Amino acid sequence: MSAAYFVTGTDTEVGKTTIAAGLLYAARLAGLSTAAAKPVASGCQLTAEGLRNDDALALLAQCSVPLRYEEVNPKAFAPAIAPHLAARDEGVRLDVAELGAAVRAIVDKGADFTLVEGAGGWRVPLTGNATLSDLACALQLPVILVVGVRLGCINHAVLTADAIVADGLPLAGWVANVVDPRTARLQDNLGTLNERLAAPCIGQVPYLPSASPDRVAAYLDLSRLIL
Repeated sequence: MSAAYFVTGTDTEVGKTTIAAGLLYAARLAGLSTAAAKPVASGCQLTAEGLRNDDALALLAQCSVPLRYEEVNPKAFAPAIAPHLAARDEGVRLDVAELGAAVRAIVDKGADFTLVEGAGGWRVPLTGNATLSDLACALQLPVILVVGVRLGCINHAVLTADAIVADGLPLAGWVANVVDPRTARLQDNLGTLNERLAAPCIGQVPYLPSASPDRVAAYLDLSRLIL
């Protein structure tokens, strides 16, 4: 097996990294080698080694292929704001070709299972008219959609899935990640998502106060992913 996927979400704060780390853990548990990339990250902390992002570090911790932080997260910004705004403030251009080359270098390491995590949702801006979806299209990677299950998630999920398919990429699978434990009619909402999303559900992750990769992995089924 050698497969790579782009991970996007229905919005920001829907648990993309939580699910991505769980998927990587599940892959390692299955005996697969793993690699990951978080090409753009804002909300980074300044350390002795430079800017570091918690999400990128969480992904790096689940990589069995030796990688440097700068390989996993080539564009890091301190302010916890939209990446294109953080980049603009620093005079940095978020170029799709440049980001694509950095990600391709990770994919080309040949891990059995590689994940590329976006930032926010599918249409998050980069520089000019470019968005993170343009990066996914340039890489031609199938997409895993993380649905943050809460009020309004059905509309966000269907719109995002439609946009992915309209951009010419396959929706390889989706994960229901319950981010609001008080979501009314939870099972009915999950049933509607299953009906409306034309891709396999690879996991329904309940609300977990401590969502460690091993706990999340228990709710995921990699075998359902479309290659």
